[in-house]
This record gives sequence, structure tokens and C-alpha cells, in this order.
Amino acid sequence: GWGSQSSKVHIHHSTWLHFPGHNLRWILTFILLFVLVCEIAEGIVSDGVSESRHLHLYMPAGMAFLAAITSVVYYHNIETSNFPKLLIALLFYWTLAFITKTIKFVKFCDNGVGFSQLRFCLTGLLVILYGMLLAVEINVIRVRRYVFFKTPKEVKPPEDLQDLGVRFLQPFVNLLSKGTYWWMNTFIKTAHKKPIDLKTIGKLPIAMRALTNYILLNEAFEAQKNKRSSSPQGSRSIWRALCCAFGRPLLLSSTFRILADLLGFAGPLCISGIVHNVGKGNNTIRPQTKILGVFFISSQEFLSNAYVLAVLLFFALLLQRTFLQASYYVAIETGINLRGAI
Repeated sequence: GWGSQSSKVHIHHSTWLHFPGHNLRWILTFILLFVLVCEIAEGIVSDGVSESRHLHLYMPAGMAFLAAITSVVYYHNIETSNFPKLLIALLFYWTLAFITKTIKFVKFCDNGVGFSQLRFCLTGLLVILYGMLLAVEINVIRVRRYVFFKTPKEVKPPEDLQDLGVRFLQPFVNLLSKGTYWWMNTFIKTAHKKPIDLKTIGKLPIAMRALTNYILLNEAFEAQKNKRSSSPQGSRSIWRALCCAFGRPLLLSSTFRILADLLGFAGPLCISGIVHNVGKGNNTIRPQTKILGVFFISSQEFLSNAYVLAVLLFFALLLQRTFLQASYYVAIETGINLRGAI
């Protein structure tokens, strides 16, 4: 309980007000895991065409993958328990990871490794990701003032989390739970045992109640009425008020849908590449670049492997469905809030 800031306020749910940069940290960690998977695959493919075994091509990336998973689990438990001082461990880890990857990147540059080699690009991406995660960690220190400051910032959980009647926790869970709807397992288990009623579902969070959304829409409508302009009032003013009050979530829903549609092109491209490589009957690449005693493959050589394309196809379909469901959810939730406001 060193430095705990949760002892004075009792909450009824295993979640807390998110630390600064919560969503950005999760997104960066997901990207980091994907890049590390690519680095592991690149190391295995490079090692497969070498004359001798080189475990250093993929073993460090595998350890980094496990460390990244450990870091996000560690962060989640710290955040739900509100023990920000324990984030010091992550601060040291991101710093060391950033320094070591930067040294590796500089060594590649000194030995003539360039953008034509995939390993060079992956190392550069890892330097950027570790640097951004380090910046997120420093920003938590700056905002929460939990260390190196005499007076840490006092925070209180949202009123919804202090209310036992609120069981709709979508706005308060972490990004992974939101994307997979893991937080709904309690409802699913309860409904499996017996029919659920309104008491079991509980109250809505304050931000989703009709009165809250009515106030939001009314303020936007009054702001449109008070504007001195030559444009006529009436339906146009109402549409502008609706866009002002609920435009951001609808824009977010549209962004998710666009990303899902773009990822839809990955499936046919990956399947076409797999069929092409299988049809050739020879899935072994022959890289020509050999530096520091090992082969360095290019992005084109990497993507000519059918197994690599199969893994990319899996991730593309997974992300496509995730973005599509997120788009549906945000659109439906915004529509309910909008109708309640009207």
C-alpha cells in the first residue's frame, strides 16, 4: 500500500479513474506487441535461411513480448488499485528499453543497414514506441504529481463508481475490456442462471441519462440561437445543435467504420499472396543481404512467406471485427442519448 491514494474513498467496483494517457498507453502497447510479433517472425525467417543457428535474432524479441504483456497487466492492477507510485518500475523499464533499442538502431546505421532491410525498420519503430511510452509515463508523474513532488494531486473516483446501483461500467473499464466487452461477463453469467430484471441491470451512468443529454443539447441549441448571423433559424439551427452536442461520438463511429472497411482489403490481398506462394511450390526465400554474419531480409522477402501472410490475415480480420463492433456500439449509444435528449 505504499503511496496509496484510494484508502480515503470506498468504491464498489474493481476499477478507478484512469491515469492520464490511459487509452494512448493501451494503443501503444497493442502496436508494440504487433511490432514485436513481426520482429520475432522476421528473426525466425532470417534464422531459417542461415547456415547456423542465431537465437539472438528472435529470443530478445520474445522476451520483450512477454515483458510488454507483463507491463500492461502490471499497469492495470496499479490503476485499479490506485497505487501510482508503483509505476516507478515501468518508468525504469521504458527508459532502459528505449536506451538499448536506440543503441541497436545506431549500430545498424554504423554498419550500413538501411530502410531496405526490415529489421532496421522494426528497430526504428520500437525506438519510437518505447520513447512514446516513456513520455506517457513521465506525463503521469507530471499530472498526478505522485513522486518528486511534496504535494501529490488528490483525485476522487467518479460519482458513478461510488454508487452501488450503477453496474454499467463501459465508460470506466480499460480499453481491452471495452473492445472485447469483457465487463459484460457478470450480466451474461447472471442471465444464464435466471432471467434478469431492471434491478439487476442497475442504473445508467450520469453521462448516459436523459436529463444529462437534454442539458447538453439544450445548451448547444441556446448557443445557436444566441449567435448573431444572417442564417435562418429553425431546422438548420437544430441540426447544428445536434452536431455540436453529439458530433464527436458520431465522428468516432465513422472513423472506426472507415478503419474496418480499409482492413477489409487485407483479407483478399493476404489470401492472394498465400495462393501465389503455394502455387509456386517453393516457399523458401533467398535473401542476398548479409551483414554482421547474418542475413537481413527485406519487407518484400518477408511478405513472400505464406506463414507470415497467414498470421497477418488473422490479425487483420481480428482488428476488422473489433473496429466494426466498436463502430456499431458508439453509433447505437449515441442514438439512444440523442433520442433521450430530444
